[in-house]
Amino acid sequence: MLKRCRFVVLAVLLVVLAGCEQLLVPTGAAPLRYRDAIFDDVTVTPNQLYGSAVNQQGTTVQLRLDLYEPTGDTVEDRPLIVFVHGGSFRFGSRTSAELVDQANHFAKRGYVTASISYRLAQTGCSSGAPTAECVTAIIQAREDAQTAVRYLRDNADSIGIDTDRIAIAGSSAGAITATEVAFQTQEQPDAGVDAAVSLSGAHLLTTPNRGDAPVLLFHGTSDFIVPYQWAVNTKNAADAGGVRAVLNPWEGAGHVPYTTFRSEILDRTRNFLYVHLKLATAAR
Repeated sequence: MLKRCRFVVLAVLLVVLAGCEQLLVPTGAAPLRYRDAIFDDVTVTPNQLYGSAVNQQGTTVQLRLDLYEPTGDTVEDRPLIVFVHGGSFRFGSRTSAELVDQANHFAKRGYVTASISYRLAQTGCSSGAPTAECVTAIIQAREDAQTAVRYLRDNADSIGIDTDRIAIAGSSAGAITATEVAFQTQEQPDAGVDAAVSLSGAHLLTTPNRGDAPVLLFHGTSDFIVPYQWAVNTKNAADAGGVRAVLNPWEGAGHVPYTTFRSEILDRTRNFLYVHLKLATAAR
């Protein structure tokens, strides 16, 4: 009877820990690669062309990214994070302050990171009913992010990327894009990812299915640009589809409160990716 009780307690504990996995700090003596900052400097290679595509105005747009790598790193197979900027699918830049901060932060821990540009629309999207232009803008942003993943995957050997450990993350429109990419991993595995992080984003067009990438969702409950309920809907859809989704709400917070919650975002992202990119067994 005692043995059975212990088994039940252990099973319950594992369920609880699984639900709080983003809170678990990776263990190991410091400095631990992918958890701790082990590089002082980051080498940035800006303005790399990763593709081209025609926008809604009929103009061919050159798609570019900035690549961040730990300076002096000798490891050849490193995890990758692709960052996607916000801006209502109408404006914004891959040099957005919160993305540059995260790109440098994780590069110092041994990641390769990339911040991408993508096609934008003239009027973009709002929190109201989506227009046809808005829907097309989301699709094009997702396609461009997938093109970036393919480009980086195809050039993994020369850059030093482990193609089995790729994540995507973003803010606002970029978070919507990241979630859309994550939930198309099964449909387009060559552009698929192993984990995604959404700051004030949600899924809008795709349907999560078992085998798609797990998602960590940060969201303020008083966000009126990308309503909090959209993040709740994303988690519910992921749960229904058998996809791991962790919702991290901030009571009373608004849209993309990166400065306020910077430490929490960085720490929980680190922990979430450490689990889902299986970094305990990654190259060191």
